[in-house]
Amino acid sequence: MAFACIGVSVAQAQTIPGNQVKIVVPFPAGGTTDILARFVAQYLGDKLGVTAIVENRPGASGTIGSDMVAKSPPDGSVVLITATHHVINPSLRKSLPYDTQKDFSPIAVVATAPNALCVAKDFPAKTVAELIAMAKAQPGTLSFGSSGIGGANHLSGELFEQMAGVNIEHIPYKGAAPAMNDLIGGHIPIMFDTLPTVLPAAQAGNIRVLAVTSLQRAASLPDVPTLDEAGVKGFEATSWFGMYMPQANGNPIYSKLVVAMQEILAAPSTREKFATQGVEPGKRTGREFAAFVDSEITKWSAVVKAANVPQE
Repeated sequence: MAFACIGVSVAQAQTIPGNQVKIVVPFPAGGTTDILARFVAQYLGDKLGVTAIVENRPGASGTIGSDMVAKSPPDGSVVLITATHHVINPSLRKSLPYDTQKDFSPIAVVATAPNALCVAKDFPAKTVAELIAMAKAQPGTLSFGSSGIGGANHLSGELFEQMAGVNIEHIPYKGAAPAMNDLIGGHIPIMFDTLPTVLPAAQAGNIRVLAVTSLQRAASLPDVPTLDEAGVKGFEATSWFGMYMPQANGNPIYSKLVVAMQEILAAPSTREKFATQGVEPGKRTGREFAAFVDSEITKWSAVVKAANVPQE
């Protein structure tokens, strides 16, 4: 057995059946969630003295892989790493094969990534205030693109409309790449997207970033204000990735996984690896993360209802 680091002894690690942790990613290989899961698998295996593997179970906006985990034994042998979809799906889908709040024990926010409010390079508004003024003067005539109905970027736009008191038409695309291409080409004027996608286009001068959607400025865009700073007070809509296990009901392995993830996320090597993907290690674990999950489900449910987003 490989060595186990501080906080989790070899004896404790043996409580995981088969000395193996399967990390289920409910999306295809190669995306941000998958890349992060493979980083975590390496660190978690070393930390617990077990073998950690990643299994992709894509489909139905993440619900197929999530359902598999929900119905797995709560013994630490199967965990889930998924994206913000997990807390949005309860509002978007008429029924789920699991209860998001009751059938999982949230372990840790693995990583966070601000979204950005971007505009085409020739768009007249140079600031958020100017954009809001334009939208109020021409209600319903401006539009924003997103990677699809119900995604975090779409709902960031809906939340912006609600909090800024404007009416902007939503144009869904089949993925972030075609939407970004149309923003660069000037076919749509506005878009919300994650920083890893936005940065290359912004650095090339093909688009402009008016604000980021986190409450703190992004390290990669230190001169760009937050929407909160730009006048949309309290605005926060970040993309984040979380780790969960099946409902633990007090199983001690849950606490061991929380401790292991706390140590992994605090390590400088994790921050360096994650920076290559434009994300930062998460800070919420255990009960704090569980409370955050509940608050996010409530927040996005209100946004979905107010925007009249059709359920699938």
